[in-house]
Amino acid sequence: MSKTPKKIPMRQCVGCREMKPKKEMIRVIRTAGEDDGEEILLDATGKKNGRGAYLCRNRECLRTAQKSRGLERSLKTAIPDEVYETLTKEMEELEGR
Repeated sequence: MSKTPKKIPMRQCVGCREMKPKKEMIRVIRTAGEDDGEEILLDATGKKNGRGAYLCRNRECLRTAQKSRGLERSLKTAIPDEVYETLTKEMEELEGR
């Protein structure tokens, strides 16, 4: 008996719209906060609770997602510019590793 190859979960980047393996991507989540409403965060582990959208590990896809409002559509909420700035900084830190 031959083993069937393990299925690799694929996700679509909200920036470049390419399908890639989930492990190669960064998850951006919208959490339902108690007092301060909702928060938009980078989820490096991919396991946090919240509505998620996936981005490639580069700033270009984040910029494209910002221009096309792809991230806002996926997370079903308006995203202020400060959040994009924070996400860009966090993305730079991840790229530096």
